[in-house]
Amino acid sequence: MRTVYYVTALLVVLTISIGGFRGRRSTQPPIEVFPDMNRQAKYKPQAGSKFFADGRADRPLAAGVVPRGRTIAPDPDFLRADNFLYRGQTTSGEFARDFPPELALDEKFMQHGQERYTIYCAPCHGALGDGQGITKSYGMVTTASYHDDRIRKMPEGEIFNTITNGKKTMSPYADKLSPEDRWAVIAYVRALERARQGAVSDVPADHKADLGL
Repeated sequence: MRTVYYVTALLVVLTISIGGFRGRRSTQPPIEVFPDMNRQAKYKPQAGSKFFADGRADRPLAAGVVPRGRTIAPDPDFLRADNFLYRGQTTSGEFARDFPPELALDEKFMQHGQERYTIYCAPCHGALGDGQGITKSYGMVTTASYHDDRIRKMPEGEIFNTITNGKKTMSPYADKLSPEDRWAVIAYVRALERARQGAVSDVPADHKADLGL
């Protein structure tokens, strides 16, 4: 067993003697056991390349690429050229009212909002938006009702901000709902509010027969 120790120690001494300590001054080039870690095959910025026909290493942008950043007002954030759509704000930074003009508020959009609402919002806020979700049975007594005047009068952009960043006991949902999903949910919330406040006189004449009137 002692012989094994001696042989091992000798091998260690020989390895260090031959290889030297990395970083120490020497007149001889160091031994590179894994040279690919020191000299990786790569192109430097604005370097030439024999691989591409134009001889350039830098490649032109692909069609439809999204710009990395924006340095002018109103929105300096990366990939966020539209404050209204992505933040729910006007160009002056105030919470916006109504919905981004690029979104089509049609039946398909509303149905999508209902689907997202049912998955992420109804457990706390209830199917009717009255704050009577299943979590009420487990002690969550501070869930807001969408039918309170405070929320009914709240700008859509502020509701968007709450969904994005959370508020009080509500967690943020930006990682679960895309910006378009959030606007669809808000559209459905507004439909729930309108349904609670609606009257028979609001129903178009050609649809009153559907109500048995």
